[in-house]
Amino acid sequence: MIQDSTTKKRRVVFLGTPAIVVPVLEQLLEENDLFSVVAVVSQPPTRAVRGNSTVPSPVHARALQAGIQVLTPESAKDARFIEQLAALDPELCVTAAYGQVLSEEFLAIPKFGTLNIHPSLLPLYRGAAPVQRALQDGVTETGVTIAQTVRAMDAGPIVAQIHYKIDEAVKAQELLSRLFALGAHELVHILPNYFSGACQLMTQDHERATKARKMSVEEGLLSPMREPARVMHNKVRAFAGWPGTRLVVVNGEDSFEVKVLTTKVSPQIKAYNNEILQVADRLELVCGDGSVLEIHELQAPGKRVMTARDFWNGLKIKSLRWV
Repeated sequence: MIQDSTTKKRRVVFLGTPAIVVPVLEQLLEENDLFSVVAVVSQPPTRAVRGNSTVPSPVHARALQAGIQVLTPESAKDARFIEQLAALDPELCVTAAYGQVLSEEFLAIPKFGTLNIHPSLLPLYRGAAPVQRALQDGVTETGVTIAQTVRAMDAGPIVAQIHYKIDEAVKAQELLSRLFALGAHELVHILPNYFSGACQLMTQDHERATKARKMSVEEGLLSPMREPARVMHNKVRAFAGWPGTRLVVVNGEDSFEVKVLTTKVSPQIKAYNNEILQVADRLELVCGDGSVLEIHELQAPGKRVMTARDFWNGLKIKSLRWV
């Protein structure tokens, strides 16, 4: 049946999973005359910590609240899922932190293709952890890119791009939230021109591409002897949430790991030693190169998150050093 594109809304399917992209779905759900979200695709529900029940992803839960059909395939390449998607007759698919690779069969379905909101300035930081790797590298500017999805990861033509200055104290989850919010707003803004064919797409310079590989738990261990304060501070920001950053400390004869949550880089340079001292409301450790890392929040094993002062006051022996 031929549709009157001047009166009928474009059919959009949104693919996303974590809470950080729920605002993207909410932006797409806002009333407008151009398009409507006809279905949501998300990762399958996970098993609850207690009992035999399952828990839908945050995007799944928000879609159900809005009364929207939700598909949760184990694999986005599954033939049954591809049939279900085709039956929805989407004109555009939008992805944001969905978590699965899309097949050629999937990408061939929507008339206007699939657009991905990617939190980096593509072609920089292609891959699974663009914000985390940007923070780890200590860059001062990042951004968000809306790009067409192709089979090569994050390599499709750029539809729109926004630059964003990075505060040196911002952590990964906060920055991700800001970038996805910016991306969602920009997506809705450019869709009229995109549907009309007025958007000028820009081919990525593949020679400038960098990769943002997945993080590992092992990377979260801090090593003051090998890593300057700035490097450790950037890791704390980048790995906030997961996998987190850890420091092995010794107090008296007890050795244990603490989670390091909030830090700053001191302007001071001091003679190297491996003592950790309390200074006002913080702990200070001197790295192998003499740079000084300030620790402001941390978490001891089995304890709640606490300030450096509270942690220090709770020590029975106040003789702390790092190893």
